[in-house]
Amino acid sequence: MPNAIILGTGSCVPEKVLPNQYFEKVGSNDAWIQERLGIKERRVVDGQTTSDIAAGAAENALASAGITAEEIDLIVLATATPDRPAPATACAVQEKIGARNAVAFDISAVCSGALFALSTGCQYIASGMFRNVMVIGADTFSNITDWERRDSVFFGDGAGAIVLTATEENRGFLQFELHSDGGGKEGFTVPAGGCETPTTPETLAQGLHCFQMDGKAVFDTATSMVPPTIESVLQKCGLTIADIQCMLPHQPSIRILQEIAKRVNLPWEKVRTNMDRYANTSGGTIPIVLDETWRSESFNPGDHILFAAVGAGWTWGAAVYKC
Repeated sequence: MPNAIILGTGSCVPEKVLPNQYFEKVGSNDAWIQERLGIKERRVVDGQTTSDIAAGAAENALASAGITAEEIDLIVLATATPDRPAPATACAVQEKIGARNAVAFDISAVCSGALFALSTGCQYIASGMFRNVMVIGADTFSNITDWERRDSVFFGDGAGAIVLTATEENRGFLQFELHSDGGGKEGFTVPAGGCETPTTPETLAQGLHCFQMDGKAVFDTATSMVPPTIESVLQKCGLTIADIQCMLPHQPSIRILQEIAKRVNLPWEKVRTNMDRYANTSGGTIPIVLDETWRSESFNPGDHILFAAVGAGWTWGAAVYKC
C-alpha cells in the first residue's frame, strides 16, 4: 500500500490581535495567563468565517506543495465552528479555492480534529482511492466565546492546511493511535444549538451557545491519557522517545505540554509551541505549528516527528511521521 507523505503546508490567522490585557475585565491578568497558559496574545476574526481562513491556509499549502487546486482529490476539514450546521464547511472551502475535482467533508473532534482528519486522509491514500488529499484544521472560537467568563482567555482563531500525497518510498505517516471516551462529554461542551437543546430565546439569554470548560478535567485527561498513547504508538513503530526529533502537539496550555513531555521523558526543547502568539486555535493548532516548523527547520531523511492531541469528547491520540 502507498504511504502518505507531507507535500506542502500552509496556515492563515486573522490580522486582529487581542492581547492579554483585554481580560483584566473578567478578573484575569497578563502575568497569570502567561505563567499558567503560555499565552501572550491571540488572533480573532473580524467579519471572516471559518471557511475564509481555511481557504487562505489551503491556498498557502497548495503554493508550498507546488500543485493546483484542481489536483486535489479530497478535502477533509476538522472544525468545531463550522460556517453553518449544513452544508459542510469543507464544501465552502472547495468552492473558494476552486478544487472542483475534490470530494469534501468535515470532521468534528474539536482539538483532536486535525489529527483525526490526518488519519482519515492517510487511509484514503493507503487504500489507493485518492492520491492528493488536503487536510485542514480551522476554528473561530471567538464566535462561541462568552467574553464575560474567565475561560475566555484560552482560545484564538486560526487555520492550518496540509497537502498529503502518495509515495511508494519508506517514509510518511507510520502509525496513528486514536481514542475516544464519550463519558467525558461535559468536560468541554457547547450545550445548546443542536437537536438535544435547540435554539430558543432562553438558551441565547443563558449563553448556552458558547463553550463551557472544566479546566481541571481537561488537564487531568490530557496528562493521564496522552502519555501512554504516545508510548504505545512509539512501541508499535519500534521506536523510543529518544528517536523523536520533535513533537508537534495540540496547544492546550504550556503546563499541560510540560507535564506530558515530563511523563514521556521528552526534552522540552523538542516540543514546538506557538500558543504565545495564537493561544489555543483548537483544530488549527497542529497544522499551524506544523506549517511553522516545516518552513523554519531542516529535517533529515529518517527523522521522526511525533504528533499528539487531546480534545472534547473526550478524544485523544498520537501519530509518528518519518521524514
